[in-house]
Parts: sequence; structure tokens; C-alpha cells
Amino acid sequence: MRTLNIFNFITLNGFYKGEDNDISWHRHGEEEAQYSANAMKEDTILLFGRVTYEMMASWWPTPMAAEAYPEVAKGMNNAEKIVFSNTIEDPKWMNTKVISGDIIEKIHQLKSQPGKDMTVLGSGSIVSQFADAGLIDTYRIMTDPVVIASGTPIFNGIKKPLNLELTDTKTFKSGVILATYKPL
Repeated sequence: MRTLNIFNFITLNGFYKGEDNDISWHRHGEEEAQYSANAMKEDTILLFGRVTYEMMASWWPTPMAAEAYPEVAKGMNNAEKIVFSNTIEDPKWMNTKVISGDIIEKIHQLKSQPGKDMTVLGSGSIVSQFADAGLIDTYRIMTDPVVIASGTPIFNGIKKPLNLELTDTKTFKSGVILATYKPL
């Protein structure tokens, strides 16, 4: 059976994105880039909501991304990807499949099949939906030592309590803290 994991970065006040989808506040230094490069070697299927997918697809295939983060760009571009969208019909980013309709049912189906584990990157609205449905096996949350005035909380719209157990932490030189949790 496959696992469903999330990876997201947030501010100290719990936002995963600022106004107008701004993530420029995220500290992505050398250590964080190496962590991302190592994570890309896990060979998981990357899952995105439409908004995050469009943002990622506009950056990772570019020469600028390849120059700034060569290993991560290669991993992101080569990875198998799924975007949940009722509006995207023909994704332009290589190795991308579109899934529409009831995403909770689709993830139940995917989790019950053999194959690669799956990781949601960003995509707060689907993280909240999957968390409410009890579908997430591991939460990896990277907290940046920054507070922003406004934004969207990582678990925006969650309908029931989410009790988690801390299973691991890593502190980066930049002050970024990565915490890994599993549901109780």
C-alpha cells in the first residue's frame, strides 16, 4: 500500500503563502537546497493542486531554475506528477497527469494500489481536504523564522482536530526548522 505524505513550508504564524500566493519569504539556502535535492531522490509521485502546479510549472522547467538549483530542477522535471484540477486539460510540464472529480476517492484508490509513495507539495487546499479525510501518513513542515502580515494558513478550512505525534526534527543554519509528524 502506498503512503501519502505532505511537505510544506510555513511562517511562524502558520501561513504557507502570503498575499497573492507570495512565497518569497521562504529561506531556501544551501542547506535547504541540499535537503530538497536529497528528497527528490526518494522517487515519489508529486501531487499538486492547480494553483501550486501552475506556479511550479512556470519555474522548474526554466534555465534560471536549472542554474539556481540544478539537482532539484532535474528531480522536479523528471518526477512523475499529478495535478488535481477540473480546468487543466493538457498539462505542459513533462510527466504530468491530470486528475479531476472527487480527489478524496481518487487518493483512496491510489493508496490502495501498489506503486510509488506520493507527496503533496504546497497545495494547502488539498492538504486540508486530505487531512480531514485521514489520508495523510506523514507531515513534513518546514517553519521559517519569519512572520508575515497576512496569508493563507496551512490548514485553512480544516473541519476537525488533527492530532499529530512529532517523530523527527532538523534545524538548519538559517534558523529554518523541519518537523516531521505522524497522525495519532
